[in-house]
Amino acid sequence: MERKTSYESPFNSRYASKEMQFIFSPDHKFGTWRRLWVALAESEMEMGLPITQHQVDQLKAHLDDIDYEAVRRHEERVRHDVMAHVHAYGDLCPDARGIIHLGATSCYVTDNTDVLILRDGLKLVRQKLLEVMRRLKDFALEYKDMPTLGYTHLQPAQLVTVGKRACLWIQDLLMDLEDLDHIAARLKLLGNKGTTGTQASFLSLFDNDGAKVDELERRIAHKMGMDAVYPVSGQTYPRKLDSRVLSVLSGIAQSAYKFAQDLRLLQHMREVEEPFEKNQIGSSAMAYKRNPMRSERICALSRHVMALTQDAEMTASTQWFERTLDDSANRRISLPEAFLGIDAVLELYANVAGGLVVYPKMIARHVSENLPFMATENIMMEAVRRGADRQVIHERIRVHSQAAAARVKGEGLDNDLLERIAQDESIPLNRDHMERLLDARLYIGRCPEQVESFIHNDVEPVLPEKAMDIGDIRI
Repeated sequence: MERKTSYESPFNSRYASKEMQFIFSPDHKFGTWRRLWVALAESEMEMGLPITQHQVDQLKAHLDDIDYEAVRRHEERVRHDVMAHVHAYGDLCPDARGIIHLGATSCYVTDNTDVLILRDGLKLVRQKLLEVMRRLKDFALEYKDMPTLGYTHLQPAQLVTVGKRACLWIQDLLMDLEDLDHIAARLKLLGNKGTTGTQASFLSLFDNDGAKVDELERRIAHKMGMDAVYPVSGQTYPRKLDSRVLSVLSGIAQSAYKFAQDLRLLQHMREVEEPFEKNQIGSSAMAYKRNPMRSERICALSRHVMALTQDAEMTASTQWFERTLDDSANRRISLPEAFLGIDAVLELYANVAGGLVVYPKMIARHVSENLPFMATENIMMEAVRRGADRQVIHERIRVHSQAAAARVKGEGLDNDLLERIAQDESIPLNRDHMERLLDARLYIGRCPEQVESFIHNDVEPVLPEKAMDIGDIRI
């Protein structure tokens, strides 16, 4: 029998995709460290430092064969994670051992790697965000003209359409996409700044030639696929960056939470449901239950992502002078979990958005129960058109509306507002006149046109032509 006696992160075993797990994996992290060491050595060689092509080639030959047991043994001895990896890399590259990490401090690999990981994470988040929007777009167009009750204060208000409501969800995501693109376009590497950001060690290597130090930094950034480095820094890149990135993820979480909470309410009303599989169990006790488990999970994970922004905010605000090390342990948890969390949220969101179940008859029932109240303005206008006094009609309809509402709420009976109005001799309309005013499509305003215009002008231009494959969602 298999035994599991150590803590296991639910993000690994249950929630996050393999792609996002790889981005924050040891192989990707430490493999990027080695690529940064290669970029440093190769650039230093190109600029005349005594480093040979053979040494660079040896480093390149061992980019990904990381011996974690050797790293562990070195760290037990030196009590320093970066130097443990330097020694383990040097064991594999004996001819290059002496030039690994030349001129650099630990943050050269740790912080530049973190920026590259943030870049990769944001790229994957962007792809999944667009896939959610694509699926919601199809839903919005399909139901662009299906009338449904609109709600303000969670009370019935004027009619909207099922598709128009979906556009509100998409619009939130569009705003998130704008924020993500803004931050992603402004990512910068730390570069090679040294222990306090002065680049003193590199200035010494290049005999006080500042232009060469700048050129070294440019070459390294280019080799790592980046366009820019921070012009000034302490020992680390500004921790404000972490706060800005997690704020973007929090924004996506807020949008997802809004969608999932709306859907939970709609499922309660039996109007729209998330997918429910043939053999899925809703409750261990109540066999009839169809609980919105995916939407609830979206809300739960979104709360966690939103809460993690506080970690980054507090870290950014409490860095002392050129740096302090109380950020390290926190960032090892908060940054990966924020990305793994929003990855899981978007996987669930895409899964739900692609399988929404609509119940038109239940929607129509709720519309018909409330439509007489919403039709009163049109009824009043028609009565005035037939010669009645607007103020008199308004008062009579007000009295009848209150009485009908009391009948519905107090006695649990049907809405008889139209019968009351038809029997009122002061209102020059019969039941047939009013029935013609009860077509729900008369009360949805420009919803269909708004959906089509929004999708065509704002959504489709940002969507990829090809759908993204979303992995299996584990319930």
